[in-house]
Amino acid sequence: MAKENVQKDEERLEQIETTLGKTEMFIEKHQKSIMIVIAAIIVVILAVFGFKKFVVEPREAAAQTAIFRAEQLFENDDYATALNGDGNNAGFLDVINEYGSTKTGNLARYYAGICYLNTGDFNNAIKYLGEYKGKDQIVRPLAIGAMGDAYMELDNAAEAAKCYERAANETANSFTGPMFLMRAGLAYEMVENYKKALDMYKTIKAEYPNSNEGFNIDKYIAYVEAKMAE
Repeated sequence: MAKENVQKDEERLEQIETTLGKTEMFIEKHQKSIMIVIAAIIVVILAVFGFKKFVVEPREAAAQTAIFRAEQLFENDDYATALNGDGNNAGFLDVINEYGSTKTGNLARYYAGICYLNTGDFNNAIKYLGEYKGKDQIVRPLAIGAMGDAYMELDNAAEAAKCYERAANETANSFTGPMFLMRAGLAYEMVENYKKALDMYKTIKAEYPNSNEGFNIDKYIAYVEAKMAE
């Protein structure tokens, strides 16, 4: 038995040595090609690092500098100037045109959409808010919800309801969730889709009972159920 085990171990060693030998032969035979591949990988890594370090980061910094004044104007509700600039400082549209590929340029699309919403250009509001691709837990649902507001202003309650519902489901948080569920419910009521409205209200009751919307949700549920029973 011991002799058989020794023999098996010897056979395994021979197999390992054979495999290692073949590997060494392969490396030796294709050494030039392997080195070329490794060199190419290193070049790609360095190129990506260099692009980020010397192109992306400086452009991001420049975009943040450019948007600073527009953000101040936005906070002061001077939406038209924030959007178009004041002749000396860039507006959000300038930032989008110059730095649209940066994170700050993307954020400028959200700001621009809100500016258009507040200045009554609802189609452009929908356009720029729809182009915002951020993933922020608060800003993202606010952008989608603002699209809903723009559709409401355009008397398109059906599309507004869809946006509000999307906004509510975008991120589960107690601030935007119940707020947009309520707006979605009211918009669905406007188009007499009482089943969807009831779904929105019942979701508030189940998931956000302690929110401002949750305190009075029973009366909305009762109203919609009564309309469905007619």
